[in-house]
Amino acid sequence: MVGGVFGILSHSPILTFFLVVAVGAAFGQIKFGPLKFGAAGALFVGLAFSAAYPELGENMSLMQSIGLAMFTYTVGVAAGATFMQQLKNQAPLMGAAALTTIAAGIVAVVGGKLLKVPAELTTGLFTGALTSAPALDSAMRVTESSTPGAGYAVGYPFGVIVGIIIVSIVVERPWKGEKDTPSLAGTGLVAHTAIVHKNINLRDVEPWACQDVRMSYLRRDGVTRVIVPGEELKPDDLVVVVGEEPRVKETIEILGELSKEHIADDRRAVDFEKIRVSDSDLTGKTIAELNLPVRFGGLVTRVTRGDLELLAKDELNLQPGDEVSVAVPSDQLKKIRRFFGDSDTRVAEIDALSFGLGMVLGLLVGLVSIPMPGGAMFSLGAAAGPLVVGMVLGSLRRTGVLIWSMPESVNLTIRQLGLLFFLAALGLGAGSEFKEVVVTSLGWKAAIISTAIALVSAGLLAIAGRFLKLSGPRTAGGVAGFLGQPAILQAATARVSDERIESAYAALFASAIVFKILLVPVIYSFLS
Repeated sequence: MVGGVFGILSHSPILTFFLVVAVGAAFGQIKFGPLKFGAAGALFVGLAFSAAYPELGENMSLMQSIGLAMFTYTVGVAAGATFMQQLKNQAPLMGAAALTTIAAGIVAVVGGKLLKVPAELTTGLFTGALTSAPALDSAMRVTESSTPGAGYAVGYPFGVIVGIIIVSIVVERPWKGEKDTPSLAGTGLVAHTAIVHKNINLRDVEPWACQDVRMSYLRRDGVTRVIVPGEELKPDDLVVVVGEEPRVKETIEILGELSKEHIADDRRAVDFEKIRVSDSDLTGKTIAELNLPVRFGGLVTRVTRGDLELLAKDELNLQPGDEVSVAVPSDQLKKIRRFFGDSDTRVAEIDALSFGLGMVLGLLVGLVSIPMPGGAMFSLGAAAGPLVVGMVLGSLRRTGVLIWSMPESVNLTIRQLGLLFFLAALGLGAGSEFKEVVVTSLGWKAAIISTAIALVSAGLLAIAGRFLKLSGPRTAGGVAGFLGQPAILQAATARVSDERIESAYAALFASAIVFKILLVPVIYSFLS
């Protein structure tokens, strides 16, 4: 019966592939204590299938390349939008990650030579212990072998387990983080109504002038309307102040005192609505460039992006799928909805032209050969090429009519599918090599090297965070981003609610992929 099933699968590669994707996705959701493999479940299911029936792994290289290119391109687009800011604010942590990658490479080379593990396998162990699928693609191209795939599969669980242990210890450390920004977790944005006690221009209200708060409603002489930027406030005016609690309180003290009545509840003349940004013409535009006070007599006070609520500062760029909180005269509500688009359907759509062109550019860049020491040639391939191009296009956001940025939900969906496709195809192609590793003396040697790589990389980065005087949460987020496995990030966020975890994770995720990809050919050259 089993042989008959595998006989059918051997004659239908597409059926085999999507069966592995489906079963792997289900397996990836099973919790083993604090560990959940996620998309890597497809890797282990594929390995099991091909270890039993090696012929199932034939003709999977194309799906492997397509999946990897989809994954790295979407990672690049997401990271590119904020990369320059992250480069400025988190450069010390990125520098530490680069040095940590080198240290991990040294451990791999020394361990491989001391224990006499083949160069191809050791290179794969390096990528697996650092849970980097794009680096694995680089390893397989450099070695011209599928053996690194077996090393990746062996090293991957050790990298995840060690990463979870390290971030669980670090995230709750009571480090002061002298050079870190304070956490905003738990504060969120609030809206309170102030009673004005004196004549004062908005430009003279320091929190408003530096855009730490926004104001929306104004009631004067019993009439409620949207406040005008630069408005001259008068005694007995009621105004709504929006921002983080401490700055809102400070603003109210400047204006007068807190009112018991919240005038934002009065919707007779002014509406307050959350509107979805789906009009492609608004992508990349700042809040100031919308010019809403002049167009509609309205203004935006906050922007919801994914799970993050942002104050609508003038320089904030809009992205597809953002949800803007707008105060607007009631007779202008329909017009402002049309202006933003307000369509969930359009947000869920992908710009196929921009996505296809971006992928083409990334794959073309991946074909460019780069000379390496010793006369060898190295190309960025389907991993680094789309990643680099995605970061560039993500930072541009749009070029004329072409919109490179994507709604977050679309980006995450394509990214997850790409990773599932890559790992499923990889597992189907590496099962026989994986079987040879785990059933021979190479098994315990591979386990030692993988554990050492993971411990040195995660441990050194944690120590670097303390040395750089960063907080425990930011350091833990940096470790999670360096390893890039969602289960490690979840281990940190499950213990501490702190936005600095996600910030550091995002800063290191894309840059760490680049570091690892670039180091792979160097490691292999020393091992060969």
